[in-house]
Amino acid sequence: MNPRVIGAIAIGGVVALLLCLLAVPMMVFGGSSMLFSGGGAGGCVAGSSGTVAQPGVSSAAANSIPANYLTWYRKVGQQYGVPWTVLAGIGKVESDHGRTTLPGVTSGANAFGAAGPMQIGIEGAAGNQWSALATVEDGKPPASVYDPADAIAGAAKYLIAHGVQTNVQSAIFAYNHLDSYVTAVLGWASTYASGGFTVSATSPNSASSATSAACIGTGTLDSLITPNAAVATVINFAQAQLGKPYLWGGTGPDAFDCSGLVMMAYRAAGINIPRTSEDQWAQLPHVPAGNVEPGDLVFFAGADGTPTSPGHVGLVIGHDKMIEAYATGFPIRISTFGSPTSQPGLSQVVGFARPWAQPGLNLGNSARG
Repeated sequence: MNPRVIGAIAIGGVVALLLCLLAVPMMVFGGSSMLFSGGGAGGCVAGSSGTVAQPGVSSAAANSIPANYLTWYRKVGQQYGVPWTVLAGIGKVESDHGRTTLPGVTSGANAFGAAGPMQIGIEGAAGNQWSALATVEDGKPPASVYDPADAIAGAAKYLIAHGVQTNVQSAIFAYNHLDSYVTAVLGWASTYASGGFTVSATSPNSASSATSAACIGTGTLDSLITPNAAVATVINFAQAQLGKPYLWGGTGPDAFDCSGLVMMAYRAAGINIPRTSEDQWAQLPHVPAGNVEPGDLVFFAGADGTPTSPGHVGLVIGHDKMIEAYATGFPIRISTFGSPTSQPGLSQVVGFARPWAQPGLNLGNSARG
């Protein structure tokens, strides 16, 4: 939480819930309706029952997360029914998996009273949250907020107490009350999951927001229905870039910016489109929001653009899902988007364009599985 304050857990009901979770975590989650799905199911299915299917490990995760942290993220995630990539996303944002030298990570507390690699409150403004969350996860008592295994288990319990099984984004928002924090955590969760990790678009700080559904990618988009073989090639190219770094002006092969990624994806299918998001929006055929298909481009005003000259673009891969090169510090990822005018600020969708519908191209319209 550096330097932000972790949301306070209400005394009484929530603490009682935590005590129950300490005793029988798998009884609580093993027989309940699960949000998370993955593996070979080939779909994003909310409400499936049984044990939570955990995401696979992407090469980016294997190459960047310390081995002991990766082990505990995955073990704790399986134990408590929380996607391990969300725990890893929190660990990355809070302490770079324990590697940051900022105060409170390995000893003491930061200025707000948060401590350990998962930045859980032990005193001060953050409150003593650890007293309710403490667990000897690695079998080495006493429980320590500075021990990676114990801290990761504590973070999992906090997310559970704040409804991660019914609204992933709201639970992350409860951990740290910033929309940008939710975006960052989910961005890393997507990077760390083999095939990506997304949650449906909701307003994380709204008590009335709809239940979110999480989808864990399987590492392939072969089950996706695409309008033609060219679009399948485009999406497969973009998927192969997941986890690579963002670089302004980048067109690959090692790093991309937003418009460079979609330009090169279409080039892989033999279709040329303009280089910048502004020119792509201006020159490519537009499609109504109600007719969007995989392979279409979705445009946003972005930090360096406007609704008439959008500065950000992503590649649509499914309902409200896209592959994007978002910004410096965010590896290429799968994320969500809304509809035009449905989201304020930089996330507001300007509109959609269909590169393969340019005049002169004859790609047919046969879908494939």
